[in-house]
Amino acid sequence: MRNGPGEYNHEGSSTPHITLNSDEPGIRGLFKYRPEAAFPLNGLVEVLLFRENSLSRGERELIATYVSALNECRFCFFTHAAIAAAHLSEGMTLVEQVRADLDAAPVSDKLRALLVIAAAVQQSGKKVSKEDVAAARAAGATDLEIHDTVLIAAAFCMYNRYVDGLATVATDDPAHYAARAQRSDGYLAVLTDSLSQS
Repeated sequence: MRNGPGEYNHEGSSTPHITLNSDEPGIRGLFKYRPEAAFPLNGLVEVLLFRENSLSRGERELIATYVSALNECRFCFFTHAAIAAAHLSEGMTLVEQVRADLDAAPVSDKLRALLVIAAAVQQSGKKVSKEDVAAARAAGATDLEIHDTVLIAAAFCMYNRYVDGLATVATDDPAHYAARAQRSDGYLAVLTDSLSQS
């Protein structure tokens, strides 16, 4: 049985490893520090999580959330959990069920198979087996959905390591993440608004 990582029960109290030019938490502070990198990073996540796709926005955000949970990246988990919950009819209940026990979570066979692939990528790209891919196909996943699942998982390993590798700060207060989760104009629009307020 696959089990999710432990609960995140306390607020982060770390000080970033570098001096940032903003008190924005997590990746937001890093984007303000290095906007030249922020635009391509947000462009990628815009394509993967926001633009039209045969997987729903909630499903794709859930893949990003699951990988962030496996990597124990508090900021990315809380951010994308809130967005996933806003786009899934079962809301945060489903997010928590997937994190706690993917085998028992009430998701479609296709989404479960894709989340298994995402979890394999989180360990190593070489952990994705032919059997994993065959199971996803048998459950109805297209090649594009398998491709995007692998890329979402790989990208979020990078984002998670970027956020945690510089010891950024993240709050556990759900209200902090809720407002961003309600926005419907995409990642690049949010970034542009954020940078214009600098």
